[in-house]
Amino acid sequence: MGPRQCRVCKEAQSKYKCPSCLAPYCSVVCFKKHKEIPCAKPVSSERSTLDPESHVERPLNVEEPDDVLQKLQLEAIASSGEIRDALKDENLQKIIRNIDCSPDAENELEKAMGVEAFCMFTDKILSIINP
Repeated sequence: MGPRQCRVCKEAQSKYKCPSCLAPYCSVVCFKKHKEIPCAKPVSSERSTLDPESHVERPLNVEEPDDVLQKLQLEAIASSGEIRDALKDENLQKIIRNIDCSPDAENELEKAMGVEAFCMFTDKILSIINP
């Protein structure tokens, strides 16, 4: 699949996808413009590799509100070339998917911490959010 065009300005190549509807966009400016109109996740007739039916919806129960990442921290992670490169690793993708889809995510996370590539990935994230 080749590079996609930004669905908002229709000029630049998109680097990102809307987390809600997966529309490609190229910048924060275009993303904000896109979000002026509410959007929703597309309903797909074909099954994706991330089967939505296998996803486990968990309520967000946080004992320490400070443990929830702030928007700037999330943006710093998302804009990190190191993180994006690490996420190209199929084994790392599989580990993350297993954690996300598991009914016992904490146990799955503990198992993942035994994998060197995952530990290095989490260390990179922690160094970005706690410089």
